[in-house]
Amino acid sequence: MDVFPVPDLPEIRPGDSLAALIDERVDLRPDDVVCVASTVVSKAEDRIADLDAFPAGPRAHDLAAGLERATGEEKDPRFAQAVLAESADLLMEAPFLLTETNFGHVTVNAGIDRSNVRGGDLLLLPEAPTESAARIETGLDADRVVVTDTCGRPFRHGQRGVAIGWAGIPAARDWRGERDREGRELGVTVQAVVDELAAAANLVAGEGAGGTPAVVVRGFEFGDHAGSDALFRDVEGDFVRQALHEWSFEAE
Repeated sequence: MDVFPVPDLPEIRPGDSLAALIDERVDLRPDDVVCVASTVVSKAEDRIADLDAFPAGPRAHDLAAGLERATGEEKDPRFAQAVLAESADLLMEAPFLLTETNFGHVTVNAGIDRSNVRGGDLLLLPEAPTESAARIETGLDADRVVVTDTCGRPFRHGQRGVAIGWAGIPAARDWRGERDREGRELGVTVQAVVDELAAAANLVAGEGAGGTPAVVVRGFEFGDHAGSDALFRDVEGDFVRQALHEWSFEAE
């Protein structure tokens, strides 16, 4: 399997066709997987916003005040309002805002970015990343697209790439019902392949000013397995989320 960046992409602006820009730079094959960073998807979809577009309500003021008490740092309630607007659920209020986005991804601050933003204060995640992936896929010679983001992990330091949208490929490879080397039937193994592809892409995409926003994964084979698009856990089966709803931060 080969993983390589799409070279020489320009600064992405609202209305740009990511598919056309990628196709111009790489001779794609139908079975390639094209991984595209959510930042450039958001820029192409004009998801750039000013803080003034989010006048803070009482809830946002309360959240900002709580964050200030927890961290000792001044917080803008307009940012808290933006996070609320982009979230379906608030899992943690301090010492940071952990939210479920409106499309089901759990991340800090609803994934709102404040770096590498031109023309505004904030870069919001795509409204519907799987729909974004499908639109990009229709304009490419490749049949599979993953929209990626970078986020932290519970119980571990550091960030890694994850998928927040995908098209042309199931989110997961379902091994349940198959056999291990000893002939035992697998009962729980469901492999989140779009996350693994996103992580592989992130290794060559890089971070910061030298980052590359699109990567091609060539030679990946899904194999003869059942597929599933159930990447985000339902609340009923997410026991960590249920525990977080019962937990509150207490500063030392």
